[in-house]
Amino acid sequence: MKAMQINNYGGSDVISINDNVPIPKVPPTKVLVEVKASGVNPVDWKICEGYFQQMVPLEFPTTLGTDFSGIIKELGENASTDFNIGDEVYGQASVLSGGSGSFAELVLTNIDSIGPKPKTLNPIEASGLPLVGVSAWQALVENIGLSKNQKILIHGGAGGIGSIAIQLAKHLGAYVATTVKSKDKEFVRQVGADEIVDYTTQSFDDILQDYDAALDTVGGETYRKSFKVLKNNGTIVSMLEQPDSNLMNQYGIKAIFQFTETTNERLSKLARWIDQDNIKVNIEKIFPLAETAKALDYQKDSHPRGKLVITM
Repeated sequence: MKAMQINNYGGSDVISINDNVPIPKVPPTKVLVEVKASGVNPVDWKICEGYFQQMVPLEFPTTLGTDFSGIIKELGENASTDFNIGDEVYGQASVLSGGSGSFAELVLTNIDSIGPKPKTLNPIEASGLPLVGVSAWQALVENIGLSKNQKILIHGGAGGIGSIAIQLAKHLGAYVATTVKSKDKEFVRQVGADEIVDYTTQSFDDILQDYDAALDTVGGETYRKSFKVLKNNGTIVSMLEQPDSNLMNQYGIKAIFQFTETTNERLSKLARWIDQDNIKVNIEKIFPLAETAKALDYQKDSHPRGKLVITM
């Protein structure tokens, strides 16, 4: 089978296609999926460049890729009876979590790392959803407990996580403010944002106040300034920053660092919500498998509106 692999850490120039990757044998608790499309995430180029080599050293050659959608080809003998061969699924298969890498024609992953594909999404849209969708769900539903009439600030509303989080927050009945570039104002308005701050010309912390919660996908000074807009006893969830005890004490805020865990339960709940509310997953650009290196460069150097996807 074909797969996009690396033989050492480096930039996109170390990525090449291997036409003769052996089809993985399926262990008892895993599943083999024929990949239709694979979503691109910042973690993919970071794995390539060796950001995680101290925690999880790679064995080369390594197939890149995390998110995917596809069709089950084979189930391990002890795999869940909730799935059958031929089922359409979506999920994750990063080498960092025991998968075989999703930038490939076939992928091996843990049975708990997949869920039934949302029926209202095509395979390309579904492949862009696992990481960003579960991140939004885990943050707003589980960590924040966002409820009707609360106010939430979502940073980076035009990005993959942000655009799903806005739609989820509106589904939960919240009032949503978001920070974007001026060119993305209309996009986030269309997905449901109530108040939009152009971070290139405006300071959100001078405009917004008395918010119940914030979702930070930016980090740095943006994270620190977010404490100022929250109510006492408010909550901030960051995808990048560890809780700052000084800021927590100063403003009376609960701060959470979120490590997103993509599980069958979360993927299944996410799919039901997607189908119920006809949620949109915006795909900015589609690349063929052979242009994976270009896709990772685009993800790293640009700020995609929504998601990038690689098709097989």
